[in-house]
Amino acid sequence: MKALVKTQKGEGFLELRDVPEPGKPAAGFVKIRIAACGICGTDIHVKHDEFPYWPPVILGHEFTGTVIEVGPECVLAKVGDRVVAEPHTLACGVCYLCRTGHVQICSSKRSPGWGIDGAMTSFINYPEKLLHKIPAHMSFEQAALVEPTANAVTDVVERAGITAGDFVAVIGPGAIGLLSAMVARAAGARQVVVIGTPGDEQLRLSKARELGFTTVNIGSQNAAEMVLALTDGRGADMVIECSGSPRAIPGTVDLVRKRGKICAIGLTGGKMVEFPWDKFAFKVCDLIFNLSTSYTSWDRTIALIANGQVPAEKLITHQAPLADWESTFTACENLQALKALLIPS
Repeated sequence: MKALVKTQKGEGFLELRDVPEPGKPAAGFVKIRIAACGICGTDIHVKHDEFPYWPPVILGHEFTGTVIEVGPECVLAKVGDRVVAEPHTLACGVCYLCRTGHVQICSSKRSPGWGIDGAMTSFINYPEKLLHKIPAHMSFEQAALVEPTANAVTDVVERAGITAGDFVAVIGPGAIGLLSAMVARAAGARQVVVIGTPGDEQLRLSKARELGFTTVNIGSQNAAEMVLALTDGRGADMVIECSGSPRAIPGTVDLVRKRGKICAIGLTGGKMVEFPWDKFAFKVCDLIFNLSTSYTSWDRTIALIANGQVPAEKLITHQAPLADWESTFTACENLQALKALLIPS
């Protein structure tokens, strides 16, 4: 079968290769036929040697598909189940984090797409314990957006604790930023403002307006002034930082109200950030860092997408066969794609 492989360490080194199809699943595992796999910022970071990975490794962790074979000792999964899957593979199960329910940040964890072989291919063998079934009326295109949306649900709802009636500012109108905006609205935010750059205007900010959000283009507007004007001078109850930009991150303090919350989602790719510590201290604000997804966020996310409260599928701009991976990655990197799916042939 064909697979998109990061072949070795360094910049680039992505290649569509012939690899062996997985055999019979082991005890507690199932074999899944991949229907679609989303391209994540993590995949871009791996391409550019900016995220930990163990090559050679098949990319891709935002996947959905159908169970076609069930290994011994499986108790829930059945052949024909349509599923999505948490990426928390190889968590040790015995460390403090695992035993307190935080397998997603176990030091031993190696997720598909960077730590073990992922889903930018036709088949994958996967632990039954990490699967979630999707409803019959949910399309595979919708299901391919469950994993990134679950990040937004984990971060905005469960970790940062958004409250109904909050005023929310989102920095970075990429896929995670717009999913966070949609999740915030579904959770009861009274208004969500999405902030981007001139480079975001044509596709990303346009999509944000199409989705019903107020937008700010920092090339022609002052984001802090607009947020203050919309909140009677108080500031945002919650700022969701999704850009990962070292230039944008320090400015979150100018947007948030005193005793407000900053929900940090974007990664810088290892770049350093100059941080105006005292300004944050005088705001007495909470800064919540986030990584990956909790178990509880997945079924919440499936329900939010399936019932239309979070129309995540509206972010899909590109669907392409694996053979077209290079042009699709380029579109993502050049801000010409918002959310792209690779479809195994």
